[in-house]
Amino acid sequence: MHQYKAPIDNIKFLIDDVFKFEKHYASFPSYEDASPDMVDAILQECAKYCENELSPINQSGDKEGCKFKDGDVTTPSGFKEAYNMYVEGGWQGLSFDTEYGGQGLPQSLGLIKSEMMGSANWSFGMYPGLSLGAMNTIITHGTEQQKQTYLPKLTEGTWSGTMCLTEAQCGTDLGQVRTKAVPNDDGSFAITGSKIFISAGEHDLTENIIHIVLARLPNAPSGTRGISLFIVPKFNVGENNELLERNPVVCGSIEDKMGIKASATAVLNFDGAKGFLIGPENKGLECMFTFMNTARLGTALQGVCAAENAYQSSLAYAKDRLSMRSLSGKKYPEKVADPIIVHPDVRRMLLTQKAIVEGGRAMIYYTGLFADQFINGATEEVRQKGDDKLGLLTPIAKAFLTELGFESSNLGMQIFGGHGYIKEWGMEQNLRDVRISSLYEGTTGIQALDLLGRKVMLDRGKQLSLFIKEILSYCKDKSVVSNNPHKKQMNKFIVPLAKEAAKWQLYIYRIMLKVRKDRDMVGAASVDFLMYSGYITMAYMWAKMAQTAYEKIEQGEGDLEFYRSKIKTARFYYERILPRIDTHSKLMMTSPASLMRINEDQF
Repeated sequence: MHQYKAPIDNIKFLIDDVFKFEKHYASFPSYEDASPDMVDAILQECAKYCENELSPINQSGDKEGCKFKDGDVTTPSGFKEAYNMYVEGGWQGLSFDTEYGGQGLPQSLGLIKSEMMGSANWSFGMYPGLSLGAMNTIITHGTEQQKQTYLPKLTEGTWSGTMCLTEAQCGTDLGQVRTKAVPNDDGSFAITGSKIFISAGEHDLTENIIHIVLARLPNAPSGTRGISLFIVPKFNVGENNELLERNPVVCGSIEDKMGIKASATAVLNFDGAKGFLIGPENKGLECMFTFMNTARLGTALQGVCAAENAYQSSLAYAKDRLSMRSLSGKKYPEKVADPIIVHPDVRRMLLTQKAIVEGGRAMIYYTGLFADQFINGATEEVRQKGDDKLGLLTPIAKAFLTELGFESSNLGMQIFGGHGYIKEWGMEQNLRDVRISSLYEGTTGIQALDLLGRKVMLDRGKQLSLFIKEILSYCKDKSVVSNNPHKKQMNKFIVPLAKEAAKWQLYIYRIMLKVRKDRDMVGAASVDFLMYSGYITMAYMWAKMAQTAYEKIEQGEGDLEFYRSKIKTARFYYERILPRIDTHSKLMMTSPASLMRINEDQF
């Protein structure tokens, strides 16, 4: 199996040259320690940890899986040792407040850390990854006492966190949550109910697990308006933050899953467990979205991680595997056959993987800029703008990148042929592992409804129109167009990007008009609208990367072949992937009649 190698050159190209993180960080007084030297040192150390500690136990962890016995979960061999190194390295608190033991570095830098960890070993990354959302929820909505009680240990990594939302009867429809929260005399609440699909809900890596739980207070309104949010620790915590008795939170079982087998997905039973209200009563769903946006962005990252794994493995295999001769004549006459990388269809698959992973990484890092604004903006206006942009981009990134991550993984198996179907090469594991990403934290259909139904229809397209305006402004920018020595070459990107962005705006208005006549239009159009939005957003990223590559070539700096590769990949994206939007645009404007006219008994 191919071992993960951190793509430091691609990461630095984005943060140093395309998005200019140094200038971005300088606008935040709290990020003064995020100097280029510090960032580079963090990248190098994180790469070593992921390559040397996490990647070697990825395949063995999948084979061994988690073990469940009498309510306890044991993680695979090597996981506890690797997690202890993670804690010792201070990785959990990288992007969290120094007041609670963190290093106070940018959220966007934390995303890069998570990418490397997820690419090296996604199952392992799930354990500390779920804690990040719990920490953000407590930071945003918790009382000062709650912050002082839970955040230091969570930031340290010796405690972990979860998100306990879903129940057997409700799935994504959280208005059906039945878990009860009954007030106790001491101001706490007795939490009773059962939660399913709880990632990292029980394990042996930390001494305590802090559950963030949705439940209903007595006489609460029905539906989503009557849900509150609670902190429920596995072990109760004393006044001096010492661990007390075990809370009645019991793991009933762990799921026997298709993939991410080294990550424990638990059924948790709460039997009068002591919990503490976080945020206002009956506003739990609103508070939860702090957690959900974090989790959804992290899930979007899984698509990029799987695409990176697939591409690295596929490229190495395609260069080594000998099969047939090139259609245009022998390329390696001294060998019994040519490597399969000479064949056009194999190159199509490899370039698709390359375009997906590098374009997807750019989308994640671009979104990370607004996560920095939301968390650490100097003014409420800046924080609100960051939140608004995150709200728009998160469903696009989550659904689009996980769908493309699965596509890249599937192409990897195709490149390997029969060997890809065999476990020893790791391609079938990568395909199994990534399949969940388009399901959890809301399926692709749910993300699409969030984008079109909530972020566009309810907002009347305001935030999306602002994003489209940003893209059109970029296309008109003199530094990109008139004053660009590579104007002719950049026109191959700028002209189609501007054309599609303008059409995107037009489609918003057309869909709004259609929805007035038929509400089913939202559901019928939503997935195609989201995918359409994703392809244009990625096209924007590839235009920016191509422009930067042309500038670096003009300056004669760095690895010129690296920059030429970026330009050629951008051309491939525009010529062979971006045209997919033609089908999506046609489908999203089609009447829902063909979907709805068939009777249920006619299926």
